[in-house]
Amino acid sequence: MLSINPANGEILQSFSTWQDEQIDAVLNQVASAQASWAGLGFSQKSQYLRNLAQVFRQNIADYSNLITAEMGKLLKEARAEIEKCALGCDYYADHAELFLRDEIIASDASRSLVTYQPLGTLLCIMPWNFPFWQLIRAAAPAMMAGNTVVLKHASNVPRCALALEQAFQKAGFPANTFRTLMITAGQAETVIADKRIAAVTLTGSSSAGRRVAAIAGQHLKKCVLELGGSDPFIVLDDADLELATKQALSARFQNMGQSCIAAKRFIVTDKIADAFVERFRTLVSELNTGDPNNDSTNIAPMARDDLRTQLHSQVEKSLSMGAKLIIGGSFMGTQGAYYMPTILDNVQPGMPAFDEELFGPVAAIIRVKNLEEAIQLANLTNFGLGGSLWTRDTTRGELLARQIHAGCVFVNGMVKSDPRLPFGGIKESGYGRELSYHGIREFVNIKTLWIKDNE
Repeated sequence: MLSINPANGEILQSFSTWQDEQIDAVLNQVASAQASWAGLGFSQKSQYLRNLAQVFRQNIADYSNLITAEMGKLLKEARAEIEKCALGCDYYADHAELFLRDEIIASDASRSLVTYQPLGTLLCIMPWNFPFWQLIRAAAPAMMAGNTVVLKHASNVPRCALALEQAFQKAGFPANTFRTLMITAGQAETVIADKRIAAVTLTGSSSAGRRVAAIAGQHLKKCVLELGGSDPFIVLDDADLELATKQALSARFQNMGQSCIAAKRFIVTDKIADAFVERFRTLVSELNTGDPNNDSTNIAPMARDDLRTQLHSQVEKSLSMGAKLIIGGSFMGTQGAYYMPTILDNVQPGMPAFDEELFGPVAAIIRVKNLEEAIQLANLTNFGLGGSLWTRDTTRGELLARQIHAGCVFVNGMVKSDPRLPFGGIKESGYGRELSYHGIREFVNIKTLWIKDNE
């Protein structure tokens, strides 16, 4: 297990994967700690979570530098990620008790109610693209509900994985309520099946989701899957082009386009397509490539060189099928996993740039005759995570947003996750929800109590 700086290829540190005995010991410890953790009141658990928020804020420089060094994210984006972790902790510390309070329901009983109780120990299988936030948005609500958590992180961010465990320790969480497992994907499949694991959540690829769902289903365990996306960014005739193109830049190239909810397919009506593409090309040409630690840098390396190679193959195949290269389309430099920010025009269904997830700095322009075709092509995908729609007519925008097949649609705003709003997808983008009160109720026993008075 290697930690490699994608900006220069330097091996930062190597780690040995755990043996079965180590995994077994930790699973015993975390399972044993769950009952006492669940027995704490909300006020006690909330204080631990507020402590964790403080740890993130007090150590923001160390954690953001670690993220940038290990997966290549711009340092300014890494700082924002840590700030979001603190916000997420505070949100669930403030709201968990309300979200999980007993619900009284009238029935033929003297008193009947629904109560929310923890399932046990949750396995979180997390990706490298937001190495701190992805874990916190799953673990914070699950732990406030009374579950303990074990983490299997992506193999290219082992130092982030260990830093997360240390953050929980610094916050004073009781021993073994949160642990990091230094294991492979194959070992994770065995852990899913283990009786000490009550449920599993995965953020990752659709192929990984299928494997996890199959194992969880075989053992009748609850799972939440947040998978890939090919989000449409629909620009209608009456859109504010200056706003739309500016937001398109952020929506596509933030985190080097390595985000499940990044805008990937830019569906633009013919009337304004030329103007949109020209404005977009100008903005992309002004991006600065360089050291991700420098705040003036806009374009950082991709997280791994193999991901860059895969992305370039998708670009080359799309071009061979008739897509038009507007800008970019090639590797950059001789050192690091850099790829030129790229725009492909005239993208059509059947091309990789339309059908597949482009997990990197490549924007696909799809031209359409009218809004009906725009909605049709937006929905012509195996994914269904998010989408955005740009128009000055917000009443029409809301009506159209309801027709887009996705877990969330933003009108005149780029797709983002927010602790106050549920997050998740449909189709090959997965199932279940994270965040808001929906997320905290995913890994609980929604339990009915029916009480009849003696007469």
